[in-house]
Amino acid sequence: MPLGIPTDPDGAWVIGRKLIAYPTTWLAPSAAYGVERVPAEGGAVIAANHFSGIDHPLIGTYSPRTIRFLAKSELLEIPVLGAVLRWMGVFFVRRGEGDREALRLARELVREGELVCVHIEGTRQRLGYPGPVHPGGLMIAMQEGAPIIPCAVDTFRWSPTNRRLCAVVWGEPIDLSELPRNRKGYAEAAEIVGSELVRLWRMAAEACAAGLPPELPDGTKRHGAFTGWSRDGRGPSPVAD
Repeated sequence: MPLGIPTDPDGAWVIGRKLIAYPTTWLAPSAAYGVERVPAEGGAVIAANHFSGIDHPLIGTYSPRTIRFLAKSELLEIPVLGAVLRWMGVFFVRRGEGDREALRLARELVREGELVCVHIEGTRQRLGYPGPVHPGGLMIAMQEGAPIIPCAVDTFRWSPTNRRLCAVVWGEPIDLSELPRNRKGYAEAAEIVGSELVRLWRMAAEACAAGLPPELPDGTKRHGAFTGWSRDGRGPSPVAD
């Protein structure tokens, strides 16, 4: 059986947004850009870079839809946290073991119209910029004919004692359906997605350096967190315009 069988993640997210959004934006003063680029429906793989422990809650806080995060199985061993993550619909992969069951579940979720988020570098980056893209998450999307949604975060050196400004920048969905499903195709896909992720990360870093301006140089508007305190389960945080 895969590690982490979700029950009702949409229902959990309605409650989870109310409990998590405000603490997240307090711990990491932040904003998002390009939220409107997240498709309102349909399966897709979110390809995100990874710098710090705040990345999962930050991306979730600034997503207009429920996300099924793929996380390392070691998190299951943390008391309380493991149970909460299961409840929120997170599913887990055994790193370094070629966990085919986790990949099968990821493909199934995308096929059913869910958003699956993968930290596309495979592990947290320690040098302050996005690392090489691994093909696993791209394969999920390509094999299901689903788009890749690039999502860049600038959270490097964030910690509970270093509550620096953070930003999330969503990119336009990338269609990789024309690429062959072989080693060459996956390598080309990794180059395309990696280049776009670096471009978006630079925009996120510039936004943080500028104090989270109302819009990016390309005109993309700032957006606040989805708190769950509105009728449709969405609502702006104090940082929204």
